[in-house]
Amino acid sequence: MSDNLVQTSKFLSLILRHSPEKIGLALDPHGWADIGQLLVQSARHGRRLSREQLDEVVARDSKTRYAISGDGLRIRANQGHSLAAVDIALPPATPPAVLYHGTASRFVDAIRAGGLLPGSRNHVHLSSNRETAVGVGARHGKPVVLTVDAAAMQAQGHVFYLADNGVWLADAVPVAFIGFPCLVA
Repeated sequence: MSDNLVQTSKFLSLILRHSPEKIGLALDPHGWADIGQLLVQSARHGRRLSREQLDEVVARDSKTRYAISGDGLRIRANQGHSLAAVDIALPPATPPAVLYHGTASRFVDAIRAGGLLPGSRNHVHLSSNRETAVGVGARHGKPVVLTVDAAAMQAQGHVFYLADNGVWLADAVPVAFIGFPCLVA
């Protein structure tokens, strides 16, 4: 993606996941925003976007962060919200037996003590493959990949959701279900 598209994607992430109020945008309870309103409010706040730019960001985003509604009138982030009022209303889903969570080595002790918590987001993000988890962990420092016994979690009543972009979501992951790698100093 060009630098302009990357910057536009970062802007959309901020507005659609965390702070729609920064531009006076309203999201519905499922995180959808009216595209016309998004374009108008963005321009009013110094960020001119065309519908074509918006469509290009959505189409070219390698992580499929955004979705446009079937009628083409609304947009939302597929996951990663920190807004308590947003519930993207995903149905419960059956995960693979093992999921992965990428983190930085400096967070491992805290995870050993309290499990995986969503922090400022609404859910813990998990992936179905180790490679994705390595990439996520590397964004935050020296990567560490944790395994999650998703089958055992689900058997004990924990619920999983699958976002439209393939990210697995859980409210939290208790320590008992986490496999920690042996870390070499």
